Amino acid sequence: MRDVLYLEEIEQAEALLKPQRVEVLRQLAEPRTCSEVAERLGQTPQRVYYHVKRLVEAGLVDLVSERKVRGIHEGIYQAGARSYWLSPRLVGRIGLGKARDELSLGYLLDLMEEVQADIAALDRTAPELPSIGLSGEIHVRPENRQEFLDELQTMLRELFTRYGGAEGDAFKLAVACYPSGIHKGEEHD
Repeated sequence: MRDVLYLEEIEQAEALLKPQRVEVLRQLAEPRTCSEVAERLGQTPQRVYYHVKRLVEAGLVDLVSERKVRGIHEGIYQAGARSYWLSPRLVGRIGLGKARDELSLGYLLDLMEEVQADIAALDRTAPELPSIGLSGEIHVRPENRQEFLDELQTMLRELFTRYGGAEGDAFKLAVACYPSGIHKGEEHD
């Protein structure tokens, strides 16, 4: 299993960016069967198998072995990586078609929901909770958008590469980049 899997294909993002599949993927951090995942999630094995099949087709989950149970071959699956990095070309790119915009905005909403749930689950009575929160606005000319996204991507990939090992305390890093000032009902180019 890799530490980070860099996703550049829209099909991979579409397969990943479904809340049910993210939950299945989390369960597959360790090798498990669809039945085991279904039991943990309170779903039917058939439903889990459907999601696992899509994740395998997208290259996000691997069939690591098979076993025979009551005459039926049962697959044992594992996530292909500990974390997934979506290319800025797929997430947050300004000027994409409507379907891709909805995909990236949907991802951002899911990401914010996940961050909120993670923070709510922290033990606030702990003596030290090392964390940082930053928010700001960056103004980028349309002709420099891709350069900005490429530079941001490079910087974050370097951090994930440098600190992406299995040793030490785990920190979650969530970065959201989206157009500021464009609200429902506003006209924009």
